[in-house]
Amino acid sequence: MKKSLLILLCSVGLLAQAQQNTEFDKDNFPNDKKGLKEALKNIETGDNYFYNADYTMYIAIDYYLKANTFNPNNASLNFKLGICYLNSPNKFKSLDFLRKAYQLNPSIDPHITFFLGEAYHLNHDFENAIKYYSLYKGVKEKKPEYDPDKRISECNEGKRLVANPVRVNIENLGPVVNSKYREYAAVISADESVMLFTSRRDNTTGKLIAEDGQYYEDIYTSTKQNNIWTPPINLPAPVNTKEHDASIALSNDGQKLFIYFDDGNNKGDILLSKLEGDRWSKPEEAGGKAINTDYSEIHACFSYDEKSIYFVSNKPDGSLGGFDIWVTRQGADGKWLPAENLGPTINTPYDEEGVFMHPDGKTMYFSSKGHKTMGSYDIFRTVFENGKWSEPENIGYPINSADKDVFYVVSASGKHGYYSSARMDAIGETDIYMITLLGPEKETVMSNQDQLLLSSTILEREAVIEPKLDRKFASNVTILKGTVRDAVSKEPLNALIVITDNEKNEVVSTFQSNSKTGKYLVSLPSGRNYGIAVTMEDYLFFSENIDLPKSKTYQEIEKDIDLSRLEVGQKIVLKNIFYDFDKSTLRPQSMAELDRLTKLLETNPTMRIEISSHTDNVGSAAYNEKLSGSRALSVVNYLVEKKGIKKERLEYKGYGFTQPIAPNDTDQGRQLNRRTEFKILSK
Repeated sequence: MKKSLLILLCSVGLLAQAQQNTEFDKDNFPNDKKGLKEALKNIETGDNYFYNADYTMYIAIDYYLKANTFNPNNASLNFKLGICYLNSPNKFKSLDFLRKAYQLNPSIDPHITFFLGEAYHLNHDFENAIKYYSLYKGVKEKKPEYDPDKRISECNEGKRLVANPVRVNIENLGPVVNSKYREYAAVISADESVMLFTSRRDNTTGKLIAEDGQYYEDIYTSTKQNNIWTPPINLPAPVNTKEHDASIALSNDGQKLFIYFDDGNNKGDILLSKLEGDRWSKPEEAGGKAINTDYSEIHACFSYDEKSIYFVSNKPDGSLGGFDIWVTRQGADGKWLPAENLGPTINTPYDEEGVFMHPDGKTMYFSSKGHKTMGSYDIFRTVFENGKWSEPENIGYPINSADKDVFYVVSASGKHGYYSSARMDAIGETDIYMITLLGPEKETVMSNQDQLLLSSTILEREAVIEPKLDRKFASNVTILKGTVRDAVSKEPLNALIVITDNEKNEVVSTFQSNSKTGKYLVSLPSGRNYGIAVTMEDYLFFSENIDLPKSKTYQEIEKDIDLSRLEVGQKIVLKNIFYDFDKSTLRPQSMAELDRLTKLLETNPTMRIEISSHTDNVGSAAYNEKLSGSRALSVVNYLVEKKGIKKERLEYKGYGFTQPIAPNDTDQGRQLNRRTEFKILSK
């Protein structure tokens, strides 16, 4: 027993000796002068970066680690390594070094207890974080920016969120998308077919290295083919330059890209580039003076209809503190109106960042330091209803962490979110991840570990039981997409597409199909009756009607639109002409369609047309012929009396049910047969 006690005492003595602060001097390393000299040289080089600026501390790590290998028991070096990691993407690595620095010399820095609390905080050890934040409260000369009370509040929120995790799968997009470098700020089209992101790779334009030792930022793009992302390519000039170029938002159809531009004078601006065919245009200032100011604008996004731009700025006039979220709306003349602060429900005295408007037109995601966060920036969700924003809700752990969680975008379906993170399984310093948002777990024989889906094996198991999307994240959006083509040659067309709210007779959105591919995509929030018109010079316009009740859940409709040239004999269905039930009275929802027909006739002043109306086969032939004739006449009368079209240019005819275009034995078929058409009689 005495022998065992002696061994224990010796072990404790050796441990105490090992934990003594060891300075880098020749007395401590008499037999390795060469190694000491090399270590001191590495410390000197590291110090040049450490004391230069926060963004160069990261470069010092490699030099400090070499010196630390030679002497791991120096409090100052361990402290500086901990601070370096706190200023790097891999902040969680700071803990071991700061903990050791504190063990070696608790007085190495007056703020070490705060930094140690921060390191525990980032590693989600909230109890120890609170312990050291509380110790820091006793420090006499605290820095104002080091607020231990706020951090303790964040830790308590972190404990609550971690105890009640949201049920998700977080999946690294893998080595095709991610590299050993930093990837972040991913943006997607509404249907997830296109993704752009920012990276600092060695194939960046110009291949230049910035002051922080990293390559300059470039914007890269990838497309999804057969549900697999293609190898990313960096966008050519004029989008990418030899300076920093960063993606911040993509329009729903993937045709407009917001870019953050830093002029090098601590001032950021928002630029906009448009996809013209297969080439991105030269970025130009977005929103004019309504957005960019003498201060910093760092993030922006469109509303679903592109009539509003939400952006982040630190301009002081009207600010609630730090960076706030603002909105500018497009006036009737197409110009952007003065920006408005979104107010205290959204903005706080702290910073807000990374705003994203969902294609449903009412849900906004953003990051904030000021709401109930578990540390640094967390991602929040709010909904605009009844004229106001709802109280922002933390979207939960493990999506959010104690680190900086920003640049979160969500697919139109509401099923997937994308963001970047420096997680343990990262291929590089920060990687892009896809989050699958799942609903309540179905009753099935699964272990407790399966309740938080964090591996592909569990994801496969979950796919078997067909998980439903969490209702909180469910989307009431229809994605309409396809290609606009010439009806005969099938060549793609660069056509104008106008979306109208038929109930309000109000234009919702105006955009064009891609000039090279003819592709288009539009997101349509539920709860409206939409008229869709596609026009192009020398072609008959195409119209479509989509009625989406509020209860309509997410769907994607693929519809290729073939436009016919203006030729005698050509005819089209006017799908947005509506009558009162069993009457010939035109309903107000028809006005937008009638305006389009008027414009066609005004553009072609010698054109003569026939307006025809058709019915289903319910009722007698005589009754339907009379009803259809009255309806066709009501259209002619409107064009003559309200729009000034000469009567001799218009003929009308009621065909009843003699010219069906679908079987009359189903509700859908009968609905298709109840229609109004026009045909070109002469040009």
